[in-house]
Amino acid sequence: MKAKDSRVKCIYVGKVVSDKMDKTIVVKFDRIYKHRRFHKYLRRSKKYKVHDESNEAKVGDTIEFYEGRPVSKTKYMYFARVMKAQ
Repeated sequence: MKAKDSRVKCIYVGKVVSDKMDKTIVVKFDRIYKHRRFHKYLRRSKKYKVHDESNEAKVGDTIEFYEGRPVSKTKYMYFARVMKAQ
């Protein structure tokens, strides 16, 4: 999904897996795509470290996050909002 703001590249939706770090949450992002040769739908997931300045999201929440400038070596995603609280 493309974002309205020109600085924000893309908005992702994922589920919070961990919130043990300070100002950082780990989010699992699932994507479904169709295999080019076998025409089967495959599900792939990836975990992202997301910067959550106010420690708002908790484990089990469904959130929106987006890509931005790097905060650290492995953290370049930013928390946008909680869509569904656990």
